[in-house]
Order: sequence, then C-alpha cells, then structure tokens
Amino acid sequence: MPPRWFVVLFWYGHRLLVRTTRGRLGLWRPKPNRWGALRLTTRGRRTGQPRHVLIGYVQDGDNLVTMAMNGWSPGEPAWWLNLQARPEATVQTRDGVRPVVARRAQGDERARLWSRWAEIDHDLDAYAARRPAGTAVVVLEPRATTSPAG
Repeated sequence: MPPRWFVVLFWYGHRLLVRTTRGRLGLWRPKPNRWGALRLTTRGRRTGQPRHVLIGYVQDGDNLVTMAMNGWSPGEPAWWLNLQARPEATVQTRDGVRPVVARRAQGDERARLWSRWAEIDHDLDAYAARRPAGTAVVVLEPRATTSPAG
C-alpha cells in the first residue's frame, strides 16, 4: 500500500477535480473488472449539514454497492456513520444525480457482494484483515421522489 500521506493527498486532489468540474471529470462508471467512482452526499449526523465524499462502487441491478472503509484504517468512515443515522442520501454518477437510501448488506447478499468486489480487488481480504472490525458492505438503493400534489 502507498504511504498514508500519498493516499490523503490523492483524495484531496480528486475531490477538488470533481468539485471544480461539477462532476464532468473524476467520476466514472464501473466496468466488468473495475469499480466506478461516485460522489455521495449525506447529512451530518450531528450538524445536519451536507457532507460530500467520493467513493468507489459497483452496480448490482439498480443498486449501487460500496464498502464502508476508511482507507482500510481502523474506525468507520464518517459518511457511513452519517448514513446509519440518516439513510437517505444523494449520489452523483456519470449518469447524473439521484436520491438513494442506504442499508447494510446482510447474510447471503453480503457474501455475494463481497465476492463480487473480491473479483475486482484481488487484495480485498488482505486489506480487510488489517481492520480490527468487519467492513460493512453498503447498498445504495434508488429512493422514490415524491412530487407535490397538484
């Protein structure tokens, strides 16, 4: 793994690129052997303020799937803690912005989705072993939007 300072510097640069280009650069669709990148907007669990983060994802039907990792460091990422408190969020992909609701994959679904990630990231189990607790597999499901009654 690269040094932590390099990873942090890369992610700051990536977020700056996405923000300044309004997502025209820095977001990509997943491919058969590669994950994609999306921008997730959550609400802070304490402040209620919007919080933005770039995360990798794969598609599973209409759902988007990601891993609740903090650079494989100990501790849960803030975005996952925010989603546990307030599961409704918004994602921006290369295909646009859409509302989602987050949940933790469980049981057979988790095993299936973990295996799918392991096909893309061959070191997944080794990285996960560095964490003191299990890594949540997070499913972002499309959320129906309601329109005002007319």
